[in-house]
Amino acid sequence: MTDTSSLKEALPQDVEIQIISKQELPPIVQNCCLPAVVDQPDIFCRAGLAVVLRHIIQKSYEAEPSRKEILELLGFKKTCLKACAEVSQWTRLCELTIPSAVENFLQESSDQPPAIPEEILELERKLSEPVKVHNDDKLRRQKLKQQKAAGSEPPSGKGKARSKASAQKTPKDVAGSSKSLELKVAFSKLTVQEDAAATNREPPHIRKAKASDLPPLEHVFAEGLYFTLADIVLLPCIHHFLVIICKKFSEKLEQFPLLTSWYQRIQEVPKVKTAASKCGIYFLYLPEMLNSASKQPVNSNEVAAVDEQNDPLFVGGPRPTMTKLMASRKRALKRRFLRTLVPLGPLTGAAFLLPSARRKSKMSTDRALRKQQQLNNLVYLVLSQAKPGDRIVDFCSGGGHVGIVLAHMLPSCQVTLIENKELSLIRAKKRSDELGLSNIWFIQANMEYFTGMFNIGVALHACGVATDMVIQHCIQTRASFITCPCCYGFIQNTSKFNFPKSEKFKKTLSYKEHMLLCRFADQTAAQLPPQRRLVGKQCMCLVDLDRATAAAEHGYSVQVISMEPESCSPKNNMIVGVPVENGALTLDALSLAS
Repeated sequence: MTDTSSLKEALPQDVEIQIISKQELPPIVQNCCLPAVVDQPDIFCRAGLAVVLRHIIQKSYEAEPSRKEILELLGFKKTCLKACAEVSQWTRLCELTIPSAVENFLQESSDQPPAIPEEILELERKLSEPVKVHNDDKLRRQKLKQQKAAGSEPPSGKGKARSKASAQKTPKDVAGSSKSLELKVAFSKLTVQEDAAATNREPPHIRKAKASDLPPLEHVFAEGLYFTLADIVLLPCIHHFLVIICKKFSEKLEQFPLLTSWYQRIQEVPKVKTAASKCGIYFLYLPEMLNSASKQPVNSNEVAAVDEQNDPLFVGGPRPTMTKLMASRKRALKRRFLRTLVPLGPLTGAAFLLPSARRKSKMSTDRALRKQQQLNNLVYLVLSQAKPGDRIVDFCSGGGHVGIVLAHMLPSCQVTLIENKELSLIRAKKRSDELGLSNIWFIQANMEYFTGMFNIGVALHACGVATDMVIQHCIQTRASFITCPCCYGFIQNTSKFNFPKSEKFKKTLSYKEHMLLCRFADQTAAQLPPQRRLVGKQCMCLVDLDRATAAAEHGYSVQVISMEPESCSPKNNMIVGVPVENGALTLDALSLAS
């Protein structure tokens, strides 16, 4: 039996612990990455570090509503670590890259000076970036007033990194001068003091100062001025990293002065030291950073390369790019392009949008009809492929319209809804309960934390790269996929994806040209002129053809199909793929009419 004594010593005495094997976990949890929280009955699961921690914070606040400081950990508008790692740089740093980098660093550390993980240096650079908060202009004007009163010259406030002089100040100097406003504002919440904002009207020369002349706000905590969940997640990782550095390679501390200043400032937060000690974390004292002038952060004097997605769009619209693409492989591309863009055959006309959902929906009758038509298209394709016993996953499920319909229509299949937004998933479960469905699971998680096997993946209007994440997840599992993309303008290179995706398109299009197609692909709204909508549709099809070609390069038979009727949505493309080992995807197999 596994020894639990060390665990019991680290946890409060009133916490009951039990160690079980993975096979003893509820089936829904076995399909997710840990940590996870499961509700009774075992059909609703929350998985992933950020999701679980946010849930714990919300439940703690519900148990003690008077302790508003608990809810403050979720930040402004309660969005801290809410977005998935593909979208949010902070979620990626806190939940994935920093923990992984520090774990590798601890395993590889030896008597030889190690290379500082790039992820640590990235965090150092992010701490040097100007802070943006909801009352940004007001606070920056207060800072300008403070600097003028102190007789100091404010640095440029055009959103650039801090000046060299500012970066070379010691933490003590910074805390006593240019950062005193930030510290006062940050700790006003933590110590339940009055807000740091002045109630008196600012002098005219401060009120009339241009925004470009205002000094930038600097980091007090990880995400900005306020102590949030991001600081809590980062603390154990940074602590263990600094323990090794201080023990063996203290001279390397000078490479990340902002990170060490953050580490020392965390200790000033009420109750943090007590909570840390209960987890076996005893803070280090870093005198080197207090008694000597800090050097600039590593690479801070180098201008970071501008992401290609921020390059200006080409003048002249998408036509040159489209012409270039078509000319490079004119016959092969044109033949496939025309062959894949065929409409669905006659639909059954069944009202797949559930009556209970329609009654409670605030959408107009026209929008409800279009939503029903969208569901008809996806459900029709799933019904043509599903077999008894199949596992079907509705990715980015939202309120569950697609997944609930599939569970209702396919009682012999297991349907799983995966959604990152808790309220949407709770609403979906309520609808499912009203229908008495017993073949449905609900998982609140980023989709990469779903590790279960499945046969068919579905996604209706998954925004931007979410469609690519769904297709990749299906390819890794060798599952069929039926996706309807959306928000092409949000497509950009990420830590996992580079565009164009397919090798064939990469030989012809640059990243900037692909981005141009994506931006014009969003111009398909009904109120736009017909010619512009036509160009938008063509761009949309080319972007999806790249996705389809990339899936085909992974052994899939793929088609790009327009919804029927096309007026049901401006984003009416569907990308349908089947693993070749499951049989080639043909128009006859899908009962499609040309």
